[in-house]
Amino acid sequence: PNFDALAGRSQLGLAVPVRPGVTPGSGPAHLSLFGYDPLTFDVGRGVLSALGIGFDLHPEDVAARGNFCTLDENGLITDRRAGRIPTEISEKLVALLRDIQLPGIQAFAEPVKEYRLVVVLRPTAGQTLHGNIYDTDPQKTGVPSLPARAEDQASEATAELFDDWIAAAKEILKDHRPANSLNLRGFAKDPGLPKFPDIFGLKAGAIATYPMYRGVAKLVGMDVLPVGGETVEDEVDTLRTRWDEYDYFFFHVKKTDSAGEDGNFDLKAQIIEHVDEAVLPAILDLDPDVLIVTGDHSTPSILKSHSWHPVPTLLWSRYCLPDGIAEYGERACGRGSLGVFPATDELPLALGHALRLNKYGA
Repeated sequence: PNFDALAGRSQLGLAVPVRPGVTPGSGPAHLSLFGYDPLTFDVGRGVLSALGIGFDLHPEDVAARGNFCTLDENGLITDRRAGRIPTEISEKLVALLRDIQLPGIQAFAEPVKEYRLVVVLRPTAGQTLHGNIYDTDPQKTGVPSLPARAEDQASEATAELFDDWIAAAKEILKDHRPANSLNLRGFAKDPGLPKFPDIFGLKAGAIATYPMYRGVAKLVGMDVLPVGGETVEDEVDTLRTRWDEYDYFFFHVKKTDSAGEDGNFDLKAQIIEHVDEAVLPAILDLDPDVLIVTGDHSTPSILKSHSWHPVPTLLWSRYCLPDGIAEYGERACGRGSLGVFPATDELPLALGHALRLNKYGA
């Protein structure tokens, strides 16, 4: 009811995260929301995961995001997420992986959350590492993991190092079912992006409980604010406490995406209903100048994965011309005045509605 009431006072539309028909990862999709063209500014998921847990990533490092997974007796993947093992189990397994040694390389393994981890290789003998490496995760079950294969000649030596690390990791994990193997993806080095406060003139605070989203916010120069727990109520408490310190807030809710990936439509609906009750009224009580409600990408429960579908988007401000459509959802937003538009336009729209853009030209 709160989303629907706000929609009646807002402009609605459908945002395209990358390009029509393109299914985005969370990293490029969030860069779009922050005003960066994701085809110009390419960032690997490994960098985002490393920064999200506060890892001290060096410019020469190559980072990869890891997923513990389950293999059957034939070496075929039966569960890409190892049953979503709890973080405390993942931490014990990662501790075992820290014993892996590579010649001339410092190898780091760090837990992220649940079945996820980060692997970072750092040269110690003057060599240069390169991160153009294909994922080892085939993104489906019933098949074996892929090798770490280089996309270009410069990355071949680094791919071989990661393959050696993976082989050692699989030997360590082989008796630890359901997490008896792992896959790596998003190999990358820190690209050194231009910073959000410099581009948009906004002091920005990020409120997120999941490491990857904290990582992408940190990458663009936002202050990642500590949250006292894992719930949206904890996130709201942080927003209230820090409200007067920032010009812009990125407030992230993760569990809708997780429910979509699990194919759990009912749970996804319940999470949206909970945000409607516990988050939206609290944000409105703080009297923002502009509020945008959207997602980084679609995750339809029927697909159990990210998709190419444009994302329902709501923009409210004192100066918007409401569409008068008192409903928030894909079909309602498809009838809105914003139309189908690039997600990179959301930041300029917010700045305009906040009266933070000067007139262009005479």
